[in-house]
Amino acid sequence: MRYHNITKDDMLNGDGLRVVLWVAGCSHGCKDCQNPITWDPQGGLPFTEEEKKEIFQELDKAYISGITFSGGDPLHPANIREVTALAREIRQRYPEKTIWLYTGYLWKEIVDLEIVNYLDVVVDGKFISAQKDITLPWRGSSNQKVIDVPSTLKEGKIVLQEE
Repeated sequence: MRYHNITKDDMLNGDGLRVVLWVAGCSHGCKDCQNPITWDPQGGLPFTEEEKKEIFQELDKAYISGITFSGGDPLHPANIREVTALAREIRQRYPEKTIWLYTGYLWKEIVDLEIVNYLDVVVDGKFISAQKDITLPWRGSSNQKVIDVPSTLKEGKIVLQEE
């Protein structure tokens, strides 16, 4: 897996103060994407134990609410295995922290992936420029859903995260 950035004390990509891992690799090609530099799965830098340690140092801070996986697309074939392993380890080490994930895939396309068992919130769907709405919290276009993953898995139908 490769990544472009690790953002600290982020307030824009999920609830509370967060650490954000921006991975490389996305095949959705959304028009007017805010991060087209992250599309190339060979772009950015290799994600190593040093970067994982950096993320854990941030998550050790009591005031950090959790981690957000973004990019690129964390569920791109170049990322899914390592992002899943990292989410699993974070869930085990920091059960009180929340894990958010942004993806261009729809919930129905990812519901059976192992990673959903470790997530608290998924923001799903491609960014659609014609549906852009800057007033919406945590997403860029009105087609995207902010999904409460544990409630959705329990109910068997999509439950939206309260804003």
